[in-house]
This record gives sequence, structure tokens and C-alpha cells, in this order.
Amino acid sequence: MYECPNCGGNLKFSIEDQLMKCDYCQTTFDPYSLKKENDAEEIFAFEATIFTCPQCGGEILSTDNSAAEFCSFCGASTILSSRLSNEKRPVRIIPFKITEDSCKKAYLGRMRRALFAPKELKQEKALNQFRGIYIPYYCYHVVQKGAAQLKGKKQYRKGDYDYTDHYRLTGDIDASYSHLSFDASATLDDTISRQIAPYQPCDEKQFTPAFLSGFYADISDIREDVYIEDAKQLANTASMKRIREMKPFKGLHPDPGITLSSQNTSLCTKTKRPEALMYPVWFMSYRHKDRVAYATINGQTGKISADIPIDPVKYLISTLLLAVLLFFLLNPVLTLTPTGLLILSALLSVVTFILFWLEIRKIYRRETRLDDKGYQELAARQTKKKSKRKPRKATFTMTFGEFWTYSKAPVFGTQLPGFLGSVLALVIAIIVLMVDPVSDIWYYGGCFLTFLCTLFTMAAILLKYNTLATRPLPQFARKGDDA
Repeated sequence: MYECPNCGGNLKFSIEDQLMKCDYCQTTFDPYSLKKENDAEEIFAFEATIFTCPQCGGEILSTDNSAAEFCSFCGASTILSSRLSNEKRPVRIIPFKITEDSCKKAYLGRMRRALFAPKELKQEKALNQFRGIYIPYYCYHVVQKGAAQLKGKKQYRKGDYDYTDHYRLTGDIDASYSHLSFDASATLDDTISRQIAPYQPCDEKQFTPAFLSGFYADISDIREDVYIEDAKQLANTASMKRIREMKPFKGLHPDPGITLSSQNTSLCTKTKRPEALMYPVWFMSYRHKDRVAYATINGQTGKISADIPIDPVKYLISTLLLAVLLFFLLNPVLTLTPTGLLILSALLSVVTFILFWLEIRKIYRRETRLDDKGYQELAARQTKKKSKRKPRKATFTMTFGEFWTYSKAPVFGTQLPGFLGSVLALVIAIIVLMVDPVSDIWYYGGCFLTFLCTLFTMAAILLKYNTLATRPLPQFARKGDDA
């Protein structure tokens, strides 16, 4: 807590004034002019209270004495104040630029465009759950300097012949890239941080704990070298884009491989040790049973990322109305034979199976967080520490058992894999077509059964969409108490 020099009240950072402001006398102060007595000689550390969530184990920092009423990551209703700890001091920080009111307006604007969103996400209760959190980031600086050799080719047609000219172009590269930032928290999914990026470095300020007053701050829990290769790739992509725009390379299509005359590293790319930064994020979590949906807003630019589940009732009613409309529009111009109708039903079952498989694949990647390097690195470290064995690398493919497990859904009161409906529909259609009965009633009956089975898979797709639109509660090898 920062005390007001005038009245002793609580000082908090004011987004509107970009200054520290007293809650009682409304006096403002420069954040850099305020010094706590116990922080006067601190250079590499700062004092903060760590709140530990009893359900997901997530940890956030607070520099004031207020208690938090819910976890910003999983929506739990209680947070335990665990201990005082000295954490690594960030080098720079971007203070909040977007106020809470502006944050709510941006969120409501997004919800208005979400026609099938649950009404709970549009109510005042959801709006009051936004919390300002400073997320830790690693900022990389990449330098490229040296002799580079690039292979390229040009393809063209002359008369009746196709020609391909191969080139080998050499030159010196001298480029540098700064502020290649990646979130340093395993709690925040990398997909979310990418969606609200970028942050503008023009607002960066030298860090002082005063900026954290009135907000929460997540702690860095992953190694600083996790995103080095990603930073190099960003630099290489940017350099290749600039090279293609240069006059000697006009019309050339560079080969995928790049060779260098001086070094074996791509474009002589080197990185410096990353800097620890803190960036502002407005964070809201919507809890539904054992799932959670996030709304995340860039605290500097206002860019929003939101998980938006759908209301099944709204979606079903809209779909039925659209189906009836299409039926009356197509009925006068479209005539199908019983055989053609059955074949069309079989094709629909195949399409629903493919859609269901693609959805389950996305759910698998999200549930296992395969695209989140920070989370995977932390999980690997914890597994190695616990088992004393080399952790198994995350795979990007599903086994049939995993597909079976992730595809289960309560459809029509049954806990069955959703793809069984489309498989059964296809089997029914094939049997009827192979038997080739004389009476059309068999074809129409087969179409009816095929439609019912396909409807089973379609219902599973709808339910699984809400699984895809939400996230599992964040779970880490942390204890939600003071132990």
C-alpha cells in the first residue's frame, strides 16, 4: 500500500491522469516520486503479496492490502493470501491506457455482434468482473549481421516452352529487431496473448512498483529462453520480406533453404538476453460448471479477444427457422428421386463426420495446450521434477483412444461418442442402396433413419462447440493454500 503524504489515504494508479491518485483527497503524485521505506534500497526485487487460488492454483501479485474476491483466471469465488515474496523486478512497464469503462464498452460491442451468446455474458454481473492485471512478458532483441547467400528461381513461359532460371545472390545483411515480446506466464494461453497483440513500445516506462497499485500482476513462471527460436523466426520472416522487395530480387521466388557463406545460422541471426517487462490486460472470466470462458482486452490499445459460447436454444430455433425457409424456397425448383435423396443423406452423414472430427481435433489441441510453448515448458519441468524422468514430448496427433475420449458428449441423454450417429447413418444408407428394394418406402424409411442418426452427430457438434469455445480450468502443480 502506498500512503498519501497529505492525508495517509491509499494511493492508486489513475489511468485517466497517468499519475498516482489518493482515494480520499484526490491529490495526484508522480509514480517515481513515491518511495516505500522498505523499498528504498531495493534494486532487483520488489515487495508484493501473492494471492493463490484454492481451485486452479493460479498466482497473481498485488501491491495493496485489498483482498481479491475471485480468481481472474478460473473465476473461483475465493483467493487466499499466501505469503510475502520478493519477485524479480521487471525492467519496464506499460501502464494502463484503457479505462475500465472503455473496456466494458468494447466488450459490449463485441457481445452485440454475438447473436447466439448466452445472456449471462451480456449482463451487468459479467461487466463488473473485469480486473486489471499486469502480465509478465519477455522482450527479445534480434541482430542479423554478416554475409548471406540466397538461392532463388524465376519461372516463365516463352512460346511452347516453360523456362526456369536459377540464381544465387549474395550480399551483406545488417538488421536488428527489438520489442519481439512473448508472454512469460503459463497461466495465460499463448493464443490469447497473440490475439491481443501487439503492444506499442512508445508507452513503455521504467518500472516502479507504484504502477501496480490498484491492480493485480501475474508472475513469470517459465524460462526466458523458451521463445528464442520464435523470436528468430519472426526476424527471419521480416528480413525475407524486405529482401523480396529489393530491386535485385524483383520477380524472384526464393527457395525455402537459405545458405550462408560465413555461418550456418539462418541469416546470421543472434539474440540478446531478453528483458522482463509487464504489459496491461483487462481480464474477465465467465465460469460455467467445470469450464471457463475468458474475455481479454489489451490495456493499452483496447484490442479484444473473447471466448464466446453459444446458447443451444437460440441456435436451435434459428436453425429450424432457416431450414423451413430453405425448404419452401428450394421445393419448387428442386426434385429428388428416392435414390438420390438417400445418396444425399449419406453424403450429409459423411460431411457431419468430417466436421465433427475437425472439431474434436481442435478441442484436443486446446485441451492439451499443444500450441502454448510456455505451458508445455512449465508442465515438462514439473513432470521431470516429480518423476525424475525425461518428460514425454507433446504430440500433435491424436490416437483413436484419445479421439474416442474427447468425442464423448451427453447427446439425447446418452454419453456416447458423437461420431457414432454419422457412422450409423452411412451404414444404413449403404445397406438400403445395396439391397435396392423395389418399393420406395424403403428408401424414404432409410432417409428418415439416416437423418435421425445424422441429427445425433449434429447435436454433438453443437455441444462440442461450447467445449471448444470455453477452456478447462487452469491446473498446475501448485497448492491452493499456504503450504
